Amino acid sequence: MTRTQAQIVPTEAPAPDIRRRESLVSGYRTEIAIAIAIVLLALAVGSQVPQALTWGNFANITQAGAPLIIMSLGVLLVVVTGGIDLSVGSVFSLTGMVTAQAMAGGFGGVSASLIGLCVGLVFGSTNGFLVTIAGLAPFVVTLITFAVAGSLAFIVTNGRSMPIGDPDFWLLNSGSMIPGVPNYILFCVVLLILIELFLKKMVAGRWFYAVGSSFTAAYLLGIPVKRTKFMAYVASSLLASFAGLLTISYILNAESTAGSSLMLQAIAAVVIGGASLLGGTGTAVGAVLGALMITVIQNGVNLIGINSFWQGSVTGVAILIAVLIDRFSKSRRGAV
Repeated sequence: MTRTQAQIVPTEAPAPDIRRRESLVSGYRTEIAIAIAIVLLALAVGSQVPQALTWGNFANITQAGAPLIIMSLGVLLVVVTGGIDLSVGSVFSLTGMVTAQAMAGGFGGVSASLIGLCVGLVFGSTNGFLVTIAGLAPFVVTLITFAVAGSLAFIVTNGRSMPIGDPDFWLLNSGSMIPGVPNYILFCVVLLILIELFLKKMVAGRWFYAVGSSFTAAYLLGIPVKRTKFMAYVASSLLASFAGLLTISYILNAESTAGSSLMLQAIAAVVIGGASLLGGTGTAVGAVLGALMITVIQNGVNLIGINSFWQGSVTGVAILIAVLIDRFSKSRRGAV
């Protein structure tokens, strides 16, 4: 065998399962980094307050973060299409107030919940119509519906808090349709899997990314751009309403200001999770991890004894770091 012949002997190709693992790691690089950061945050808090690393505290974090996780998944769908939804916090609050008022009027828990979900359907459809058909800017539209839903949350009960009339309504959050698995965990896991599979594996899900990457190109390719964006806003508001139902089921009380800070937190979770506010990128896994990171930060601030007024500042710094990392990574990829 000559030297030239020896040089062209093919090497053994990597095994298919190895290639799949490498593809999975590269596809979820940001999410893996966030998961590691969450673990490091938990360990850092635990070094100061050992109670932070107990199973009971982990359960509290998960239950407290479940509504934010669900809301963030809805906001993700809008952000992926290149939009923004500022109304989710007010829809969250209004849903709770309407549901509690419906129970006070004699409706059962199931009927009142359906009425509450209609709040999300109405506001999501309104947002979608004004953005897609009327052609208004998403920021302006959702800022308007944010104000309207927020004021209606006060009008429904004159600003008073409302106790939940159905004594069994707590089962929605803390019951177990699957033995040993609380409903709030079940809902988060099912929605995470469904939305991730929808975005990654289904044609309609890929449309969301295409619309967010280039509205014009998606339209020229025959993608139903308006319908896709409309459904994103409807899904966002419906998930915000469902998150509101989970919260009032947990605390058995409805407050007109319950969602006042959740809009910022949901958008922050999506950005921290790797989504771009310009659209076209983002995963359900990242949104869930971003929401968990915010919840872990808030939990750590409370356990360490830091003034709760600092929570907003800490969340803002976390968003800034996530955006800077995203910008840096994109700059590096563009330079390669």
